[in-house]
Amino acid sequence: MSVLTTLKVDPAHPALAGHFPGSPVLPGVVLLDETLRAVEQASGGAGRRWTVGAAKFLKPVQPGETLTLEYEPLPNGSMRFRVSSAGRAVASGVLRPAGGLPGEARATSAAPRTSAAHWAGARERGSALLVSIMVFLSLTLGRQVARGLLRGIAGYFFLFSPRARCAARVYLGRALGREPRTSDVFRQIFAFSSTILDRLYLARERYELFDITVEGEPLLRSIVAQGKGAFLLGSHLGSFQIMSAIGRRQPGLKVAMAMYEDTASKLNALSSSSSDSAPEIIPLGHLEAMLRIRDCLDAGSFVGMLADRTIGETPAQRVSFLGEPALFPSGPMRAAAALRRRVFFMAGLYRGGNRYTVVFREVADFSALARSEREAQVSAAIRRYVALLEECCRSDPYNWFNFYDFWRAPDGEAPGDGA
Repeated sequence: MSVLTTLKVDPAHPALAGHFPGSPVLPGVVLLDETLRAVEQASGGAGRRWTVGAAKFLKPVQPGETLTLEYEPLPNGSMRFRVSSAGRAVASGVLRPAGGLPGEARATSAAPRTSAAHWAGARERGSALLVSIMVFLSLTLGRQVARGLLRGIAGYFFLFSPRARCAARVYLGRALGREPRTSDVFRQIFAFSSTILDRLYLARERYELFDITVEGEPLLRSIVAQGKGAFLLGSHLGSFQIMSAIGRRQPGLKVAMAMYEDTASKLNALSSSSSDSAPEIIPLGHLEAMLRIRDCLDAGSFVGMLADRTIGETPAQRVSFLGEPALFPSGPMRAAAALRRRVFFMAGLYRGGNRYTVVFREVADFSALARSEREAQVSAAIRRYVALLEECCRSDPYNWFNFYDFWRAPDGEAPGDGA
Protein backbone atom coordinates (compact mmCIF):
# COMPACT_ATOMS: atom_id res chain seq x y z
CA MET A 1 0.00 0.00 0.00
CA SER A 2 1.06 3.63 -0.51
CA VAL A 3 0.92 6.16 2.32
CA LEU A 4 -1.62 8.77 1.35
CA THR A 5 -1.86 11.19 4.26
CA THR A 6 -2.26 11.56 7.98
CA LEU A 7 -5.49 12.42 9.77
CA LYS A 8 -5.68 14.22 13.10
CA VAL A 9 -8.83 13.79 15.20
CA ASP A 10 -9.74 17.20 16.59
CA PRO A 11 -10.64 16.85 20.30
CA ALA A 12 -13.31 19.53 19.72
CA HIS A 13 -15.04 17.57 16.94
CA PRO A 14 -18.85 17.88 17.58
CA ALA A 15 -19.40 14.13 17.09
CA LEU A 16 -17.32 13.37 20.18
CA ALA A 17 -19.80 15.08 22.51
CA GLY A 18 -22.30 12.24 22.19
CA HIS A 19 -19.86 9.34 21.74
CA PHE A 20 -19.66 8.92 24.66
CA PRO A 21 -19.97 11.38 27.58
CA GLY A 22 -16.97 10.93 29.87
CA SER A 23 -15.20 8.57 27.46
CA PRO A 24 -15.30 10.11 23.96
CA VAL A 25 -14.75 7.88 20.92
CA LEU A 26 -14.76 8.95 17.29
CA PRO A 27 -17.85 7.46 15.53
CA GLY A 28 -16.98 5.15 12.67
CA VAL A 29 -19.18 7.14 10.29
CA VAL A 30 -17.05 10.26 10.93
CA LEU A 31 -13.85 8.28 10.38
CA LEU A 32 -15.19 7.04 7.04
CA ASP A 33 -16.23 10.57 6.09
CA GLU A 34 -12.71 11.87 6.78
CA THR A 35 -11.26 8.96 4.80
CA LEU A 36 -13.42 9.77 1.79
CA ARG A 37 -12.50 13.45 1.94
CA ALA A 38 -8.79 12.65 2.08
CA VAL A 39 -8.95 10.25 -0.86
CA GLU A 40 -10.97 12.68 -2.98
CA GLN A 41 -8.63 15.58 -2.18
CA ALA A 42 -5.63 13.44 -3.14
CA SER A 43 -7.09 12.73 -6.59
CA GLY A 44 -5.49 15.91 -7.92
CA GLY A 45 -8.73 17.72 -8.69
CA ALA A 46 -9.92 15.02 -11.09
CA GLY A 47 -13.37 15.21 -9.55
CA ARG A 48 -13.46 11.49 -8.71
CA ARG A 49 -16.04 10.62 -6.09
CA TRP A 50 -16.09 7.49 -3.95
CA THR A 51 -18.54 5.57 -1.82
CA VAL A 52 -17.86 3.03 0.93
CA GLY A 53 -18.28 -0.48 -0.46
CA ALA A 54 -17.20 -2.27 2.71
CA ALA A 55 -15.67 -1.27 6.03
CA LYS A 56 -14.42 -2.98 9.18
CA PHE A 57 -13.60 -1.17 12.44
CA LEU A 58 -10.82 -2.81 14.45
CA LYS A 59 -10.27 -0.51 17.46
CA PRO A 60 -11.75 2.67 18.95
CA VAL A 61 -10.23 6.02 18.01
CA GLN A 62 -9.63 8.49 20.87
CA PRO A 63 -9.53 12.30 20.58
CA GLY A 64 -6.11 13.65 19.61
CA GLU A 65 -4.91 10.48 17.86
CA THR A 66 -2.89 10.89 14.67
CA LEU A 67 -4.02 8.42 12.05
CA THR A 68 -2.25 7.14 8.96
CA LEU A 69 -4.35 6.52 5.87
CA GLU A 70 -3.05 4.15 3.19
CA TYR A 71 -4.65 3.06 -0.05
CA GLU A 72 -4.16 0.67 -2.97
CA PRO A 73 -6.02 0.75 -6.32
CA LEU A 74 -7.63 -2.56 -7.25
CA PRO A 75 -7.88 -4.01 -10.79
CA ASN A 76 -11.67 -3.56 -10.89
CA GLY A 77 -11.47 0.20 -10.28
CA SER A 78 -12.14 0.10 -6.54
CA MET A 79 -9.63 1.11 -3.90
CA ARG A 80 -8.58 -0.77 -0.76
CA PHE A 81 -7.85 1.43 2.25
CA ARG A 82 -6.38 0.99 5.72
CA VAL A 83 -6.36 3.42 8.63
CA SER A 84 -3.85 2.85 11.44
CA SER A 85 -2.75 4.52 14.66
CA ALA A 86 0.80 4.05 15.96
CA GLY A 87 1.13 1.01 13.74
CA ARG A 88 -2.10 -0.62 14.91
CA ALA A 89 -4.96 -1.04 12.41
CA VAL A 90 -8.01 1.09 13.24
CA ALA A 91 -10.19 0.45 10.19
CA SER A 92 -10.00 -1.10 6.75
CA GLY A 93 -12.27 -1.53 3.78
CA VAL A 94 -12.92 -0.88 0.11
CA LEU A 95 -13.96 2.32 -1.65
CA ARG A 96 -15.95 2.12 -4.86
CA PRO A 97 -16.39 4.76 -7.59
CA ALA A 98 -19.59 6.73 -6.91
CA GLY A 99 -20.88 5.99 -10.41
CA GLY A 100 -20.47 2.24 -9.98
CA LEU A 101 -17.97 -0.18 -11.44
CA PRO A 102 -17.81 -1.05 -15.16
CA GLY A 103 -20.27 -3.81 -15.95
CA GLU A 104 -21.64 -3.76 -12.41
CA ALA A 105 -25.29 -3.43 -13.45
CA ARG A 106 -25.04 -6.45 -15.72
CA ALA A 107 -23.38 -8.53 -13.02
CA THR A 108 -25.95 -7.58 -10.41
CA SER A 109 -28.82 -8.37 -12.76
CA ALA A 110 -27.39 -11.74 -13.69
CA ALA A 111 -26.51 -12.89 -10.19
CA PRO A 112 -27.92 -10.93 -7.27
CA ARG A 113 -26.17 -11.63 -3.98
CA THR A 114 -29.35 -11.93 -1.93
CA SER A 115 -32.93 -12.95 -2.36
CA ALA A 116 -34.00 -9.32 -2.65
CA ALA A 117 -31.01 -7.71 -4.36
CA HIS A 118 -32.80 -7.14 -7.65
CA TRP A 119 -35.88 -5.29 -6.36
CA ALA A 120 -34.12 -1.90 -6.33
CA GLY A 121 -33.25 -2.01 -10.03
CA ALA A 122 -36.74 -2.83 -11.24
CA ARG A 123 -38.34 -0.07 -13.28
CA GLU A 124 -41.75 1.01 -12.03
CA ARG A 125 -44.66 0.46 -14.38
CA GLY A 126 -46.75 3.42 -15.51
CA SER A 127 -46.06 7.02 -16.50
CA ALA A 128 -45.65 10.26 -14.58
CA LEU A 129 -48.58 11.76 -16.51
CA LEU A 130 -50.90 8.90 -15.52
CA VAL A 131 -49.86 9.25 -11.89
CA SER A 132 -50.48 13.01 -11.98
CA ILE A 133 -53.94 12.47 -13.47
CA MET A 134 -54.79 9.88 -10.82
CA VAL A 135 -53.62 12.19 -8.03
CA PHE A 136 -55.73 15.04 -9.41
CA LEU A 137 -58.86 12.90 -9.76
CA SER A 138 -58.38 11.35 -6.32
CA LEU A 139 -58.12 14.69 -4.57
CA THR A 140 -60.87 16.31 -6.63
CA LEU A 141 -63.48 13.54 -6.72
CA GLY A 142 -62.75 11.93 -3.38
CA ARG A 143 -61.63 8.53 -2.13
CA GLN A 144 -64.82 6.61 -2.99
CA VAL A 145 -64.72 7.56 -6.67
CA ALA A 146 -60.95 7.05 -6.81
CA ARG A 147 -61.35 3.50 -5.51
CA GLY A 148 -63.68 2.78 -8.41
CA LEU A 149 -60.99 3.87 -10.84
CA LEU A 150 -58.49 1.82 -8.90
CA ARG A 151 -59.97 -1.50 -10.02
CA GLY A 152 -59.10 -0.65 -13.60
CA ILE A 153 -55.52 0.23 -12.65
CA ALA A 154 -55.16 -2.96 -10.60
CA GLY A 155 -56.54 -4.94 -13.55
CA TYR A 156 -53.97 -3.38 -15.89
CA PHE A 157 -51.15 -4.30 -13.51
CA PHE A 158 -52.57 -7.83 -13.17
CA LEU A 159 -52.74 -8.38 -16.94
CA PHE A 160 -49.41 -6.88 -17.96
CA SER A 161 -47.11 -7.89 -15.08
CA PRO A 162 -46.53 -11.64 -15.52
CA ARG A 163 -43.48 -11.71 -13.23
CA ALA A 164 -45.42 -10.03 -10.43
CA ARG A 165 -48.28 -12.51 -10.90
CA CYS A 166 -45.84 -15.42 -10.72
CA ALA A 167 -44.20 -14.08 -7.56
CA ALA A 168 -47.63 -13.45 -6.02
CA ARG A 169 -48.65 -17.06 -6.67
CA VAL A 170 -45.49 -18.39 -5.02
CA TYR A 171 -46.03 -16.24 -1.95
CA LEU A 172 -49.78 -16.89 -1.68
CA GLY A 173 -49.22 -20.63 -1.95
CA ARG A 174 -46.99 -20.42 1.12
CA ALA A 175 -49.18 -18.01 3.10
CA LEU A 176 -52.54 -19.63 2.31
CA GLY A 177 -51.32 -23.23 2.50
CA ARG A 178 -53.12 -24.08 -0.74
CA GLU A 179 -52.92 -23.46 -4.47
CA PRO A 180 -53.93 -19.79 -4.99
CA ARG A 181 -56.75 -18.93 -7.36
CA THR A 182 -56.65 -16.13 -9.91
CA SER A 183 -58.99 -14.16 -7.66
CA ASP A 184 -56.48 -14.46 -4.83
CA VAL A 185 -53.74 -12.89 -6.94
CA PHE A 186 -56.01 -10.03 -8.05
CA ARG A 187 -57.11 -9.46 -4.46
CA GLN A 188 -53.49 -9.05 -3.39
CA ILE A 189 -52.76 -6.61 -6.22
CA PHE A 190 -55.91 -4.61 -5.43
CA ALA A 191 -54.95 -4.43 -1.73
CA PHE A 192 -51.56 -3.07 -2.80
CA SER A 193 -53.22 -0.48 -5.05
CA SER A 194 -55.55 0.54 -2.23
CA THR A 195 -52.71 1.24 0.19
CA ILE A 196 -50.90 3.28 -2.46
CA LEU A 197 -54.02 5.38 -2.98
CA ASP A 198 -54.50 5.81 0.77
CA ARG A 199 -50.89 6.95 1.09
CA LEU A 200 -51.93 10.02 -0.89
CA TYR A 201 -54.60 10.94 1.68
CA LEU A 202 -52.38 10.08 4.65
CA ALA A 203 -49.62 12.35 3.30
CA ARG A 204 -52.20 15.16 3.29
CA GLU A 205 -53.39 14.30 6.80
CA ARG A 206 -56.89 13.22 5.78
CA TYR A 207 -57.06 10.88 8.77
CA GLU A 208 -60.83 11.26 9.15
CA LEU A 209 -61.25 9.03 6.09
CA PHE A 210 -59.98 5.96 7.92
CA ASP A 211 -61.11 3.58 10.65
CA ILE A 212 -57.93 2.56 12.51
CA THR A 213 -57.52 0.19 15.43
CA VAL A 214 -54.27 -0.59 17.27
CA GLU A 215 -53.19 -3.91 18.72
CA GLY A 216 -50.72 -3.13 21.49
CA GLU A 217 -51.84 0.45 22.07
CA PRO A 218 -51.19 0.35 25.87
CA LEU A 219 -47.59 -0.67 25.15
CA LEU A 220 -47.26 2.14 22.61
CA ARG A 221 -48.60 4.69 25.11
CA SER A 222 -46.21 3.54 27.83
CA ILE A 223 -43.20 3.89 25.51
CA VAL A 224 -44.29 7.38 24.44
CA ALA A 225 -44.78 8.38 28.10
CA GLN A 226 -41.22 7.33 28.93
CA GLY A 227 -39.90 9.80 26.35
CA LYS A 228 -37.14 7.46 25.20
CA GLY A 229 -36.35 6.91 21.54
CA ALA A 230 -36.72 3.46 20.00
CA PHE A 231 -36.51 1.70 16.65
CA LEU A 232 -39.73 0.90 14.83
CA LEU A 233 -39.22 -1.85 12.24
CA GLY A 234 -41.80 -2.30 9.52
CA SER A 235 -41.90 -4.08 6.18
CA HIS A 236 -43.56 -4.06 2.77
CA LEU A 237 -46.62 -5.54 4.43
CA GLY A 238 -49.70 -3.35 4.52
CA SER A 239 -49.11 0.37 5.05
CA PHE A 240 -46.18 1.68 7.05
CA GLN A 241 -47.42 5.24 6.42
CA ILE A 242 -50.48 4.59 8.62
CA MET A 243 -48.10 5.32 11.54
CA SER A 244 -48.59 9.02 10.81
CA ALA A 245 -52.26 8.65 11.76
CA ILE A 246 -51.31 6.89 15.00
CA GLY A 247 -49.00 9.78 15.83
CA ARG A 248 -51.91 12.19 15.67
CA ARG A 249 -53.83 10.33 18.40
CA GLN A 250 -50.78 9.78 20.63
CA PRO A 251 -49.64 13.17 22.03
CA GLY A 252 -45.87 13.33 22.24
CA LEU A 253 -45.24 10.61 19.65
CA LYS A 254 -42.56 11.72 17.20
CA VAL A 255 -41.46 9.58 14.27
CA ALA A 256 -38.50 9.91 11.91
CA MET A 257 -38.38 7.68 8.83
CA ALA A 258 -35.02 6.31 7.64
CA MET A 259 -35.28 5.22 4.00
CA TYR A 260 -33.36 5.19 0.76
CA GLU A 261 -33.22 8.55 -0.98
CA ASP A 262 -35.32 7.60 -4.02
CA THR A 263 -38.16 6.38 -1.79
CA ALA A 264 -37.84 9.47 0.41
CA SER A 265 -38.17 11.83 -2.56
CA LYS A 266 -41.31 10.04 -3.77
CA LEU A 267 -42.88 10.23 -0.31
CA ASN A 268 -42.07 13.93 -0.04
CA ALA A 269 -43.56 14.53 -3.49
CA LEU A 270 -46.90 13.13 -2.31
CA SER A 271 -47.03 15.34 0.75
CA SER A 272 -48.07 18.97 0.67
CA SER A 273 -48.02 19.29 4.43
CA SER A 274 -45.61 21.36 6.47
CA SER A 275 -47.21 20.27 9.72
CA ASP A 276 -45.07 19.60 12.77
CA SER A 277 -46.66 16.13 12.91
CA ALA A 278 -45.17 15.17 9.54
CA PRO A 279 -42.33 12.65 10.06
CA GLU A 280 -38.74 13.69 9.55
CA ILE A 281 -37.13 11.86 6.63
CA ILE A 282 -33.56 10.56 7.03
CA PRO A 283 -32.11 9.49 3.65
CA LEU A 284 -30.01 6.33 3.98
CA GLY A 285 -26.85 5.79 1.99
CA HIS A 286 -25.13 8.89 3.41
CA LEU A 287 -22.41 8.85 6.05
CA GLU A 288 -24.27 11.27 8.30
CA ALA A 289 -27.42 9.11 8.39
CA MET A 290 -26.32 7.24 11.54
CA LEU A 291 -25.61 10.50 13.34
CA ARG A 292 -29.06 11.84 12.46
CA ILE A 293 -30.68 8.60 13.62
CA ARG A 294 -28.83 8.85 16.93
CA ASP A 295 -29.89 12.50 17.38
CA CYS A 296 -33.56 11.64 16.72
CA LEU A 297 -33.43 8.80 19.24
CA ASP A 298 -31.80 11.06 21.84
CA ALA A 299 -34.66 13.53 21.30
CA GLY A 300 -37.19 10.80 22.16
CA SER A 301 -38.36 9.99 18.63
CA PHE A 302 -39.17 6.63 17.12
CA VAL A 303 -36.97 5.90 14.11
CA GLY A 304 -38.89 3.85 11.56
CA MET A 305 -37.14 1.54 9.09
CA LEU A 306 -38.27 -1.17 6.70
CA ALA A 307 -36.41 -4.37 7.53
CA ASP A 308 -37.54 -6.99 5.01
CA ARG A 309 -35.48 -6.19 1.89
CA THR A 310 -31.75 -6.60 1.37
CA ILE A 311 -29.81 -4.63 -1.20
CA GLY A 312 -26.36 -4.84 -2.74
CA GLU A 313 -23.64 -6.11 -0.41
CA THR A 314 -25.41 -5.23 2.83
CA PRO A 315 -25.13 -7.84 5.63
CA ALA A 316 -28.02 -10.28 5.80
CA GLN A 317 -29.18 -13.30 7.78
CA ARG A 318 -30.89 -16.42 6.46
CA VAL A 319 -34.10 -17.12 8.40
CA SER A 320 -36.89 -19.60 7.76
CA PHE A 321 -39.89 -17.63 6.47
CA LEU A 322 -43.15 -19.29 5.44
CA GLY A 323 -41.40 -22.66 5.25
CA GLU A 324 -38.33 -21.69 3.21
CA PRO A 325 -35.10 -19.84 4.10
CA ALA A 326 -34.97 -16.21 2.97
CA LEU A 327 -32.47 -13.41 3.50
CA PHE A 328 -33.30 -10.48 5.79
CA PRO A 329 -31.06 -7.45 6.36
CA SER A 330 -29.21 -7.38 9.66
CA GLY A 331 -28.27 -3.68 9.45
CA PRO A 332 -31.37 -2.22 11.19
CA MET A 333 -31.05 -4.60 14.13
CA ARG A 334 -27.29 -4.06 14.37
CA ALA A 335 -27.86 -0.30 14.44
CA ALA A 336 -30.34 -0.69 17.30
CA ALA A 337 -27.87 -2.87 19.20
CA ALA A 338 -24.99 -0.44 18.64
CA LEU A 339 -27.12 2.45 19.93
CA ARG A 340 -28.55 0.30 22.79
CA ARG A 341 -32.22 0.89 21.98
CA ARG A 342 -35.45 -1.03 22.19
CA VAL A 343 -36.90 -2.38 18.96
CA PHE A 344 -40.60 -2.69 18.07
CA PHE A 345 -42.38 -4.38 15.20
CA MET A 346 -45.10 -2.42 13.41
CA ALA A 347 -47.44 -3.44 10.60
CA GLY A 348 -50.40 -1.41 9.32
CA LEU A 349 -52.64 -4.18 7.99
CA TYR A 350 -55.24 -3.19 5.39
CA ARG A 351 -58.54 -4.96 6.04
CA GLY A 352 -60.77 -3.67 3.26
CA GLY A 353 -62.75 -0.49 2.73
CA ASN A 354 -61.29 2.19 4.95
CA ARG A 355 -60.22 -0.17 7.77
CA TYR A 356 -56.66 -0.62 9.03
CA THR A 357 -55.30 -2.49 12.05
CA VAL A 358 -51.90 -1.49 13.39
CA VAL A 359 -49.96 -4.32 15.07
CA PHE A 360 -47.41 -3.06 17.61
CA ARG A 361 -45.16 -5.61 19.36
CA GLU A 362 -41.78 -5.52 21.10
CA VAL A 363 -38.98 -7.39 19.33
CA ALA A 364 -35.89 -6.72 21.46
CA ASP A 365 -34.44 -4.54 24.20
CA PHE A 366 -30.77 -3.74 23.64
CA SER A 367 -30.57 -1.04 26.33
CA ALA A 368 -28.45 -3.19 28.67
CA LEU A 369 -26.74 -5.35 26.05
CA ALA A 370 -23.27 -6.68 26.84
CA ARG A 371 -20.80 -6.54 23.95
CA SER A 372 -20.09 -10.27 24.25
CA GLU A 373 -23.80 -11.02 23.71
CA ARG A 374 -24.36 -8.66 20.79
CA GLU A 375 -24.14 -11.11 17.87
CA ALA A 376 -26.35 -13.73 19.53
CA GLN A 377 -28.94 -11.16 20.60
CA VAL A 378 -29.04 -9.50 17.17
CA SER A 379 -29.53 -12.88 15.49
CA ALA A 380 -32.34 -13.80 17.92
CA ALA A 381 -34.02 -10.43 17.39
CA ILE A 382 -34.00 -10.86 13.60
CA ARG A 383 -35.65 -14.26 14.00
CA ARG A 384 -38.27 -12.71 16.31
CA TYR A 385 -38.97 -9.98 13.74
CA VAL A 386 -39.37 -12.57 10.97
CA ALA A 387 -41.68 -14.68 13.17
CA LEU A 388 -43.96 -11.66 13.71
CA LEU A 389 -43.86 -10.90 9.99
CA GLU A 390 -44.86 -14.49 9.21
CA GLU A 391 -47.69 -14.32 11.76
CA CYS A 392 -49.12 -11.27 9.98
CA CYS A 393 -48.73 -12.91 6.57
CA ARG A 394 -50.78 -15.86 7.83
CA SER A 395 -53.51 -13.68 9.35
CA ASP A 396 -53.66 -11.12 6.49
CA PRO A 397 -52.08 -12.82 3.46
CA TYR A 398 -53.15 -10.24 0.87
CA ASN A 399 -51.08 -7.50 2.54
CA TRP A 400 -47.71 -8.77 1.23
CA PHE A 401 -46.35 -6.29 -1.33
CA ASN A 402 -42.99 -7.74 -2.37
CA PHE A 403 -43.83 -8.64 -5.97
CA TYR A 404 -40.64 -10.52 -6.82
CA ASP A 405 -39.05 -13.87 -5.98
CA PHE A 406 -38.45 -13.19 -2.30
CA TRP A 407 -36.91 -16.63 -1.68
CA ARG A 408 -34.41 -16.41 -4.53
CA ALA A 409 -31.12 -17.81 -3.25
CA PRO A 410 -27.73 -16.10 -3.56
CA ASP A 411 -25.65 -17.06 -6.57
CA GLY A 412 -24.28 -20.55 -6.21
CA GLU A 413 -26.67 -21.68 -3.48
CA ALA A 414 -29.70 -23.88 -3.71
CA PRO A 415 -32.88 -22.29 -2.30
CA GLY A 416 -32.91 -24.65 0.66
CA ASP A 417 -29.28 -24.16 1.70
CA GLY A 418 -28.53 -23.02 5.23
CA ALA A 419 -27.21 -19.64 6.29
